[in-house]
Amino acid sequence: MALKSIIYKADLNISDMDRGYYADHQLTIARHPSETDERMMIRVLAYAMYASERLEFGKGISDTEEPDVWEKDYTGAIRLWVEAGQPDDRRLLKACGRSEQVLVISYASASDVWWKQMNSRLDRAKNLKVLNVPAAQSQALEKLAQRTMQLQCTIQDGQIWMSAGDMSVQIDPETLKDFG
Repeated sequence: MALKSIIYKADLNISDMDRGYYADHQLTIARHPSETDERMMIRVLAYAMYASERLEFGKGISDTEEPDVWEKDYTGAIRLWVEAGQPDDRRLLKACGRSEQVLVISYASASDVWWKQMNSRLDRAKNLKVLNVPAAQSQALEKLAQRTMQLQCTIQDGQIWMSAGDMSVQIDPETLKDFG
């Protein structure tokens, strides 16, 4: 018998002073049985960082043809493709061919090893950006995961604060590769 996804609900309040974006989003997040709370919260972080009217969660782990988070324009063209974790170079190069911009948010202690292997293979991808969330910060973010969440995200000067109740996590993503 196949295991089903676990459904999480999040009320996400975003105050992004860097982009001038202020909004509330009611999110339904399907966590794949093989996905950890840490990875799921990295997807929520990605959503908060790039939130827009058309941004939505993709099937990610469940479907190799969809990212974790994406934004399509009104014609169906993919504007932003977001991957959480450490995807392989073939998947990323394929995504770069299908989307205007591709973003990877890596996390965990093995990110350095992964990036050393991927860096030269992905150098030619001009529409790819790679960020790394330090392992201690992604593990702290994981502790905010609840089946029903009230999250606040504040972004200012590249620094991100994610909080729920009396718990707050500071996230300082490191840019490993920028667009261009």
